[in-house]
Amino acid sequence: MANSSQYSFNKLQKRIRRETGKAIQDFGMIEDGDHIMVCLSGGKDSYTLLDTLMYLQRVAPIKFSLVAVNLDQKQPGFPEHVLPNYLDSLDVDYKIVEEDTYSIVKDKIPEGKTTCSLCSRLRRGILYRTAKELKATKIALGHHRDDMIETLFLNLFHGGKLKSMPPKLASDNGEHIVIRPLAYNKEKDIEQYSQAMEFPIIPCNLCGSQENLQRKQIKQMLNQWDRQFPGRVESIFTAMQNVAPSHLADNNLFDFLSVMADGVAKEDGDKAFDDEPIQNKQFVASDDYDSENSGVQSISIKQLA
Repeated sequence: MANSSQYSFNKLQKRIRRETGKAIQDFGMIEDGDHIMVCLSGGKDSYTLLDTLMYLQRVAPIKFSLVAVNLDQKQPGFPEHVLPNYLDSLDVDYKIVEEDTYSIVKDKIPEGKTTCSLCSRLRRGILYRTAKELKATKIALGHHRDDMIETLFLNLFHGGKLKSMPPKLASDNGEHIVIRPLAYNKEKDIEQYSQAMEFPIIPCNLCGSQENLQRKQIKQMLNQWDRQFPGRVESIFTAMQNVAPSHLADNNLFDFLSVMADGVAKEDGDKAFDDEPIQNKQFVASDDYDSENSGVQSISIKQLA
């Protein structure tokens, strides 16, 4: 690798590690003694997740263990040798779970219809069961920042909700903690990193299901905004971390019935009939880091305890 290319790769790798470490700290994702089940699909996101967690495991000031889990759903043409061969080359525990959900989905879903919804429900149930069998304390998924933003708009446009993917949550059966350590990472960074690392990518269209058209449209919209209005997507993600319940309209989120004039000025109060001024902020990603271990500096602060 040429010097300039190596320099660019080092910056990219440090950025991914730093942002993952910051997300882990900000949302308390990993604690000392955790046994983390890393869901590995064979796509760029989950490969990057596993690679980064393995690095953090080596350098973090706490101890936690990893087990990579892949679900072989028996789609025709699935290259079942790829992941075992790759994982055998790593110093990581892993488990391949074989469940023929493909036949179930094809039996239940009419030809030509999108199978993703039923498939994901079946997959989720199997992964929860596997996590219990492995005594995993956390389940790590490879969703990144752009997945979270896309989900926000999908719910906004099609579900009538201000809702996204949280970085950390309890599973729907209440038995597991699910974490998304790549919550701060951009998809384009993950794409570049995956290509540079030459991960053995397994295509996600083996089942023949149509791509989620609504998510595809949202992705196209965001990509166009990113090209046309630099910084807009970053601003959207920042807004997801700066929610003002008193300035929305959800009675379950804010007690509007108790609002009264108490004669005390409030800095974030309504400006009545005035147009609220919008401050245009510049969102620029920095590639400058002070330490070779910048990816885990944030972890060191609280030692993930």
